[in-house]
Amino acid sequence: IFLGLSVFTSPIPWEVLFGKGASLHNKRELSQPGQYLTEEKVTLVGPKREIAGVSILGPARPETQVELSFTDARTLGVDAPVRESGDVAGSAGCKLVGPCGEVEIAEGVIVAKRHIHFTPDEAAAAGVADKEIVSVKIANDQRTTVFGDVVIRVSEKFAPAMHVDTDDANAAGIGNGFKVKILR
Repeated sequence: IFLGLSVFTSPIPWEVLFGKGASLHNKRELSQPGQYLTEEKVTLVGPKREIAGVSILGPARPETQVELSFTDARTLGVDAPVRESGDVAGSAGCKLVGPCGEVEIAEGVIVAKRHIHFTPDEAAAAGVADKEIVSVKIANDQRTTVFGDVVIRVSEKFAPAMHVDTDDANAAGIGNGFKVKILR
């Protein structure tokens, strides 16, 4: 399970946010091959409030995407829809503020759908297919939780991992590294 509030990078003007000649610096690798957390952070600004110290994930995506929990969206005052990663058309916008300037995005703010990454072989072994919707049981000593509406995502580029937002993780009393059981 991966938790987080994040901004996925895109061809936005980095020099505006971080200064002339700016580039992203890999702080550490993430669960998915080739993806990383950057040293750079931004502040998200919405109509109600702001959230400082938000991590940026690389590498650059085709479009800027800000993944929030419902709690974070309410804090900012934005109406972020629940979407699969990359499905940002018609979603909420916000302002990104870096140490050197700011950029307003008209859309790209979403609450990411719960999902599980699999390689094709792992998906076959688990008996699931790409884009299938499943339920997932998470059992721990304090609180057993079943999440519905979990999207299966299959690609040779993936490593096995379930991604939920901070609200879901807190409700279930879980953190990174918990095991899950797919229910039919």
